Amino acid sequence: MIEQAPGFVAHGILLDGVTEDEEERLRYYEGAFSYHLSEITVISDGKAVAALCFYPMSSDQVRGADWMLDDWVRGWGEMAVGAARDVMARRARYDAETAANLRPFFMARHWSRMLARQGVGPSTQRHTTRDGDVTLHHRAEGYKGFFELAEFQFDHRRFDGTRSPRITREAFLAFDAALVLPYDPASDQVLLIEQLRFGPLWRDDPQPWVFEPIAGLVDAGEDPEDTARREAMEESGLRLGALEPMVQVYASPGYSTEFFHCFLGVVDLSEFCASRNGLASEHEDIRSHVMPFDQAMALVQSGEINTGPLIMMLYWLAAERSRLRASA
Repeated sequence: MIEQAPGFVAHGILLDGVTEDEEERLRYYEGAFSYHLSEITVISDGKAVAALCFYPMSSDQVRGADWMLDDWVRGWGEMAVGAARDVMARRARYDAETAANLRPFFMARHWSRMLARQGVGPSTQRHTTRDGDVTLHHRAEGYKGFFELAEFQFDHRRFDGTRSPRITREAFLAFDAALVLPYDPASDQVLLIEQLRFGPLWRDDPQPWVFEPIAGLVDAGEDPEDTARREAMEESGLRLGALEPMVQVYASPGYSTEFFHCFLGVVDLSEFCASRNGLASEHEDIRSHVMPFDQAMALVQSGEINTGPLIMMLYWLAAERSRLRASA
């Protein structure tokens, strides 16, 4: 961010001849990043010149270390450029204040792409991607809100070496999420959360309240482990320490970018009281349940636990449970 302070200088570019349309676009873009125009005086070619500069208007923006362009580019450049495109693509749909509320999620979506490139899994049995294996020909404008729906055309190299015809598909552009299953090996208990979910609701499921692990979206620049700890505090009031990685998986790779970073949180649940938590700002209404591991598995068998991620994590725990209990 930029701020006025005695004895300090900020170097920049003075832009002349700005049209009304260009200024409106700049105001919208900067407004979406919580900046507004202020009148200032700058020195250009040795002369004092009246100008306008965008300054932060949000009280939660605080001073950090001295800003260095190269450091910013390495850490945030790709996310910021991607978020800028996302913001401007919604100019006709949302006002700047609404876009500002969505901007952290735009940044998070581009962070997920960076995480994908950092965490490429092995290819010992599956096909190893080579240059030219997939060609993206066209991407149409799709729905752009909190989520995105992308329509695109592509072709790819087939297993027999031939080229596929051009294919049209749609993809649901979601986010990376961190999931954590709290487990007390001493008492052999797990903590599950329960909340109303819109997927079952819109499927006309008469029981849209479901059991799940603690979970939340990975914020831009955030380590998924830190996300898991933050969400555990928000959703259950649990303060977690070290986490044990479980698995990293695509939720539904046939049509969605959603990706799960799953962790086991070893924690003392002996004094935990069933609670209701969640962020009011996100309209969360969450109830926590502490139960013996065997009871949780019985709920899997009966079908009362019917969310894939939780079932997957409970079966992972079943395979590692003896080791964890032996070291408790």
